[in-house]
Amino acid sequence: MDRLEGMTIFLMVIEKGSFSGAARELRIPVQSVSRKVADLENHLGTQLLTRTTRKLSLTDAGIAFASTSRRIVDLVDEAEREAAGEFVTPRGDLVVTAPVFFGRLHLVPIVADFLAMFPDINVRLVLGDRNLDLLDDQIDMALRIGRLPDSGMIATRVGQVRGVVCASPRFLAAHGAPRRPADLAHFPCIATEGPTSPAGWRFRDPGRDKVIEVAVRARLTTAADAAMEAAVLGLGFTRLLHYQVEAALRSGSLELVLEDYEDEPFPVHLVHAPRAHMPLKMRRFIDFVAPRLRDILIRIETGA
Repeated sequence: MDRLEGMTIFLMVIEKGSFSGAARELRIPVQSVSRKVADLENHLGTQLLTRTTRKLSLTDAGIAFASTSRRIVDLVDEAEREAAGEFVTPRGDLVVTAPVFFGRLHLVPIVADFLAMFPDINVRLVLGDRNLDLLDDQIDMALRIGRLPDSGMIATRVGQVRGVVCASPRFLAAHGAPRRPADLAHFPCIATEGPTSPAGWRFRDPGRDKVIEVAVRARLTTAADAAMEAAVLGLGFTRLLHYQVEAALRSGSLELVLEDYEDEPFPVHLVHAPRAHMPLKMRRFIDFVAPRLRDILIRIETGA
């Protein structure tokens, strides 16, 4: 039997959660998928999957074999890319993910310049505010805003971005400005959903270097771009990342408050999985994108 093919099909069954899902993805009959997995189990002399009418689950042997199979298949893929010249000439497909607002505003123009310089590289840019799993979702590179969890990922820091509170001049004229973070509990606020937007708004007392968390009264909870628009319309205070409101601050549509109480800035990283040999397309992407992102984030932070 073709063991590599069997491993590939077995891993696809795990990823899709069913034989039918793997068959659709691989564009082969369900019977072929089932037979290949059965052949693999017969060859190994052990059961890899427990099948019920509702779901599939891995046996202990299946868990161990899946981990080893993933490493083997990845090594074969890497060897094929190397043989095709991907490690000698920057070429191939690159999958990159980033937050929606930042991606549209700052990353798309950089990627456009990158593609112009490297005509043999194609980029699939996945914009979303949910952090995708780089391995499970087959992502080559991620731009992450916020403190990174402990993991085996490789991170290249490209800067930081402030979390700021702002409101429209019209709203401030009508309601006044908070003098300290606790005052926000008495004002209408606009909250956002996402990994950098907890239920309470975090601040830092500059006198005592103490973290303050304020439970705000959210009249509206929405996406970051909509929260900015709502704040411009005078609905209340909102807490966003500085780059998200930079244009509105420059135009005078929004004004910052409580700047002395801002929490520590959020770090910004380019993140990728560790690899024995990094394809040249990824190295070129990091070398091209990282300094441009650093310049953008410094400009935003300094207001230059």
